[in-house]
Amino acid sequence: MDAWVWILIAVGVVVVVLLVLGAVARARRRRTHLQGRFGSEYDRTVDDAGKRRTAERDLRAREEERDQLDLRPLSPASRSRYLHDWEALQSKFVDRPQVAVTEADALVTDVMRECGYPVDDWERRSALVSVDHPDVVEHYRTAHSISERSITSGATTEDLRVAVVSYRALFRELVEEEGAPSSN
Repeated sequence: MDAWVWILIAVGVVVVVLLVLGAVARARRRRTHLQGRFGSEYDRTVDDAGKRRTAERDLRAREEERDQLDLRPLSPASRSRYLHDWEALQSKFVDRPQVAVTEADALVTDVMRECGYPVDDWERRSALVSVDHPDVVEHYRTAHSISERSITSGATTEDLRVAVVSYRALFRELVEEEGAPSSN
C-alpha cells in the first residue's frame, strides 16, 4: 500500500480513539456531577434501576424537569405560619399520633405547593424533591410509606413517631431560609 493510505488509516484510528476517550470523559463528568448532586440518592436510583445508564438518564431527567419549575422561597409570613402549624401538629402527637402524621403529610405538601413543586403525583413530587434535597428525600419516602400504611393496615405508635420525625427533616429544609429551593 501507498504511504498516504497508511497515513489515512493512522489518522482514522487516532480520530476514533479521541472520540472514544472524549465520550468516556463526558460520561465520567456526568457521573461525577450526578453523584455530587444526588449523593446517596444516586446510589439508590442505580440500585432500583439495575443499570447505571438507566439511573443516570432518570436523574438527568429529574434535573431537567426541576429546572423548568419556578421554585421560590417562602415569604417570612408563610414561613412563620408554617412553623407555628408544625408546632401545633407536634403537640397533637401525644394524644392523636395518626392525626399528627396525616397533618404532617398535608403540611409538607402545602409548603411544597407554595414553593412551586407540583404536588398532584407523589412519585413525581419525591423525584423532584430529590434534586434539591437529596439528603432528606429518603426520610420523606419513609414518612409517606408509614402514612400510607397507617391508613390501610395500621402502624405502631413508634412507626408514627418515625413518620413525624421523617417529615420534619424535609419540612425543615423547605421552611428554613438556608433550605429554600436553589436555582441550580
